[in-house]
Amino acid sequence: MKKLFPLFVFLISLQLFSQEDAWVYLKDKPNSATFLAAPLTMLSQRSLDRRTRQNIALDIKDVPVETSFYNQIKNTSGITVLAKSKWLNAIHVQGTQARIISLKNTFTFIQSIEFADNFLNASGKRLPKSNTITKRNKFTESTTDFNYGNTQNQTEMLKADFLHKQNFTGSGMHIAVIDAGFPNVNTLSAFARIRENNQILGGYDFVDRSTSFYGGHHHGTNVLSTIAGYIDGQFVGSAPDASFYLFRTEDSANEVPLEESLWVEAAERADSLGVDVINTSLGYSTFDESRYNYSYADLNGNTTFITRGAEIGVSRGMIVVNSAGNEGNDAWNYISAPADANSVFTVGAVNATKVIAGFSSFGPTSDNRIKPDVLAQGQNVFVLDQNIGAPRTSNGTSFSSPIMAGVVACFWQAFPNLTNTQIMQRIRETGDKFNNPHEQYGYGIPNFETAYGNVLNVTEQDFIKSISVYPNPISSTFTLKTSSNDLSGLSIQIFNVIGKKVYEEKGLKSNTINVSELNTGIYILKIMSETQQKTIKLIKK
Repeated sequence: MKKLFPLFVFLISLQLFSQEDAWVYLKDKPNSATFLAAPLTMLSQRSLDRRTRQNIALDIKDVPVETSFYNQIKNTSGITVLAKSKWLNAIHVQGTQARIISLKNTFTFIQSIEFADNFLNASGKRLPKSNTITKRNKFTESTTDFNYGNTQNQTEMLKADFLHKQNFTGSGMHIAVIDAGFPNVNTLSAFARIRENNQILGGYDFVDRSTSFYGGHHHGTNVLSTIAGYIDGQFVGSAPDASFYLFRTEDSANEVPLEESLWVEAAERADSLGVDVINTSLGYSTFDESRYNYSYADLNGNTTFITRGAEIGVSRGMIVVNSAGNEGNDAWNYISAPADANSVFTVGAVNATKVIAGFSSFGPTSDNRIKPDVLAQGQNVFVLDQNIGAPRTSNGTSFSSPIMAGVVACFWQAFPNLTNTQIMQRIRETGDKFNNPHEQYGYGIPNFETAYGNVLNVTEQDFIKSISVYPNPISSTFTLKTSSNDLSGLSIQIFNVIGKKVYEEKGLKSNTINVSELNTGIYILKIMSETQQKTIKLIKK
C-alpha cells in the first residue's frame, strides 16, 4: 500500500489542479427596470418590431448580465471568463474545481454553479451512451423563375420553387447562419449576388473574438451556399434574396463545452439584431474529453446549456432550424443538442428519391417527443465547393437543415403576420408522415405549396368571418366593414324573405353598397369568395 500512496496523491493533485469548465448562474439583474424602460438599449427596432407582431412581451431575460457581477468574477484570481449569456443569466468560467466552488462563498450574487463535468455537480454521475464512445467527425460529408440547374431536385422536393414563383424568395427576411466559419464567401463569384446586393449584413467570429468572420472551417461556407449561393442556370439557394448574418461559434479543431456558450451568445446577438430565422448545422453529444459527454437521458429538451438557450431563442419570436445529426448508422444513433429542444425545428435527411438517408439521426427525445420535425434532401445534395465555388455533391443533415431554413424564410415572407410557432406547425402539418410520425422520419417531407394554400384558405375564412355591416338597419346604403381594403375577390347577393335574388354585384369595387331601390323589409345578404361564404340578416328601413 505504501508504494501506491505517492501515485494516489499524484492523481488527487491532478484532479484538484486540473482546469474545469463551469457555468456560474447569477441570482438577479439589479438594473432590469432601467433596461426594460429603455428597450432600444437592449434590442434593435427590428427586433422589437418582431416581438410586437407576435405579441411577445419583453422580460428580464432580455436584460444584459449585470456588469458589476461580471467584472467581479472576471477579476478573480485563478478564474478565466470565457462567455456569458443574458438569457440564462450565466457566465462561463474556467478554473480549478476548488477555485470555482469558492466563487459561491465569495459572492452573494451567485445563485448556483454547474460544472460541465456532471460528475462534479451535486448528485452528479456519468452515464455513458454506450459501452464505447467514439469521437465523431464534426462535419460529415461524403428571381422568381429560376433555372435551378443542379439544385432543381432539392428545391422542387419541398415545392420551394412554387414559393419562388409567387415572388417569395426571402426578400426582407434576415437569416443568421451559426457555424464553423465562412472562408471565401467574400471572394467566390457564386456569392457575388448576395455581396453586390448588400445581403450580407454582418457577422462575428465568437471563437477568436474577432470582427473578421470570413475564416475558420469551410463547413459554414458549404452550408450558406445551400441557402444563398447563385450561379445562373447551375445553382440557386433556397432563399436567394434573404439577408444574412454570419456567426462563427464552432472551433473545428476541438469539441468543448465552451462552444455551447458561444452558440448562445450568437443566438442572443441574432435576436437583438432582429433576425427571423437561425440555421445551425451543429450538434453536441460527444466531446474531446468523454467526461463531458451527454447521455440519451440528457436529451430531454431542458438539460444541456445550448438546448435551454435555443428554447429561449424561440420564445423571443425567432425560428431556430437545426440539423438532426449524422449518427443514424452508429451505435449511438440519436439526435444531439440542441436538436432535442421542444421548439427547435429539427431537420433530418433523405436522398434524391425521398428515401431516408441511413446516416440521419433518430428520435425521439428521451422524454418521448417527436424528433426530427421534418426532412429535406441531405444525401447527394448539391453545395458549392468552398475553394472554387462550383457545384458538387455532399452528404449530411448539415445541408438538409439550411435548405429547409431558406424555404421557411420564404414561407414566412409570404405570411409575416403568423407567429413563429404557427409557421412551424403549418409546415409540419403538410409532412408526408404527419398522421404517422416515425422515429427517424419525424413528420416527413413537407409540401410548401400545400402549406401556402392551407394558410390562404384559413386566412380567407378569417377574413370572411370578420366582415360586418354598418349601419343595420339600413336607410339607403350600408358599408362592409373589413380588415382589408381589397374586396375585388368578393361577390355579394341579396335575397328577400321568399328567397328571390334582388341584388347582385361581383368583384366588389367599393365597400359601400347602395340599396336605396329596395323596399322596406328583411333581407338576407350573402357574401362570397371563391371558397367561402357568409350570410347576414339585413333590415331595410
